[in-house]
Amino acid sequence: MRTDQTVIQAKRFGVFSCRQDKTLLDAAQRMVEEDISALVVVDADGFLSGIITRTDLLRAFVHFEDWEKQRVESFMNMDVVTVSPQTQLDRVAELLLEKQIHRVVVARNEDGKLRPISVVSAADLVYHMVKDL
Repeated sequence: MRTDQTVIQAKRFGVFSCRQDKTLLDAAQRMVEEDISALVVVDADGFLSGIITRTDLLRAFVHFEDWEKQRVESFMNMDVVTVSPQTQLDRVAELLLEKQIHRVVVARNEDGKLRPISVVSAADLVYHMVKDL
């Protein structure tokens, strides 16, 4: 992985997301369809609200008989680690290790609100570690 490479140079744009008012069943179905482990949660205007992972879905499944009817906003993590498109990949790697997380959301600041534009995961970084040798 080139240490000077930025997120914007390394990652294609686009983000798998769901709205915070969707049900956990909607989120689970989307994760299965897209074969992903998390969804960025957005509000009605497309700004970042949180993130929901497979682990969050499992937690709901274990604690609620009607897990599928529960709302995403009740189980999402609102403490999302974000980076700007200009953040270098080595900094992303440091954040993942420091925070013990699997992904960061790449977001653009629009008048104080964050618009998600991509997600960079540990898997993406490992890909670049091998590709860039």
